[in-house]
Amino acid sequence: MFTGIIEEIGTVTSITNGAKSSKLVIKGDKIFEDMHIGDSIAVNGVCLTVTSKSGNTFTADVMAETLRRSSLGNLKNGSYVNLERAMAANGRFGGHIVSGHIDGTGIIENYEREDNAVWVTIKTPSKLLKYIIEKGSIAIDGISLTVAYVDDTCFKVSLIPHTGSHTTLLDKKTGDIVNLENDVVGKYVEKLLNFKDNDDSKSENKKESSISYDFLSQHGFM
Repeated sequence: MFTGIIEEIGTVTSITNGAKSSKLVIKGDKIFEDMHIGDSIAVNGVCLTVTSKSGNTFTADVMAETLRRSSLGNLKNGSYVNLERAMAANGRFGGHIVSGHIDGTGIIENYEREDNAVWVTIKTPSKLLKYIIEKGSIAIDGISLTVAYVDDTCFKVSLIPHTGSHTTLLDKKTGDIVNLENDVVGKYVEKLLNFKDNDDSKSENKKESSISYDFLSQHGFM
């Protein structure tokens, strides 16, 4: 589990491509303080396993499914990446629950400065937008951010100077692809609301649930 609070910006030093997979070597600093083989590291929001390390670099394998779901396949030698170690049990929960399992990607449409903040507009498919709500949480390239606006085609977040200078988001260009992970709560709620138990459906004593989308919306859950 991660929190979306980026610890440092790392650098990709080597990429070895297989038929449908790849191997990344990433250089960092702070995350090596207590890194061990087998540890989970979020790289641009994607949970990867440390397979080896030497000095201040570590290696991670990227499977075909991860390349299909994320933007890691677009990385090059010298690319900067957001890095976060898995959350320590005694650590502060500064962001929100982030699993490192990417739901899909979005495209940066626009940057707009407003005094000390920068608004970032991201276009993404409706299958992801349905989980994104105003004032809800979203992980963009592993960064825990608050949704400030959402419509049928895009959503917006606003970055304070600290977030902008300690992550890679403002270094990207319009048209660049970013990894997106929706807040896990919405996905579980949808699954439970639409779940049909075959055994229960055959039961004569089956009770209708009083929980609906309208009920959740009225009580502030959606």
